Amino acid sequence: MFKCFILLVALSLGMINSSWTQSPPSPASASCPSLLDHRFNRLQDEAPQNLCQFAGKVMLVVNTASYCGFTGQYEGLEALYAKYRTKGLVVLGFPSNDFSQEPGSSKEIADFCYNTYGVKFPMFAKSSVTGPRANPLYATLARTTGTAPKWNFHKYLIDRTGKVVADYSSRVAPDDRKLVGDIEKALSQGT
Repeated sequence: MFKCFILLVALSLGMINSSWTQSPPSPASASCPSLLDHRFNRLQDEAPQNLCQFAGKVMLVVNTASYCGFTGQYEGLEALYAKYRTKGLVVLGFPSNDFSQEPGSSKEIADFCYNTYGVKFPMFAKSSVTGPRANPLYATLARTTGTAPKWNFHKYLIDRTGKVVADYSSRVAPDDRKLVGDIEKALSQGT
């Protein structure tokens, strides 16, 4: 217990290199579904984040890009997050340059998302979401659903238990009636 306290103090004071905390994910605990037991760096400051912090929430996972015809969906995704977050929804954005439409640095992407669309939902550092280099969350999502993103703004809906409920193509807007209905249904279950 004392060692954990010292480690937390050292981390918070910056006395330990943050890369040390980026160890491989541990086996999923009973409170964290295996789908979520992954670490990704936060977009804004590269701080490592474990997705287990979202266990028990309904998640809409979206691969994003700043220079895409669907980039305007940021506004709708933020509106969904604002409307339903107190009921347990979290939108998770994963910028990717897999389709050559997200060339910027993490700082450039974060500034663009916040300044242009007022994005406040959690976003993570740029990573691959398709093919053999897909990050571990997206590799699992593709394997589970049989569908990898074919373009930017592909969406996966995950229920409170960590089960993938559905996935939606890039053409499905955040205010789409079926998507919103599915989100509301997932939010009403397990509360």
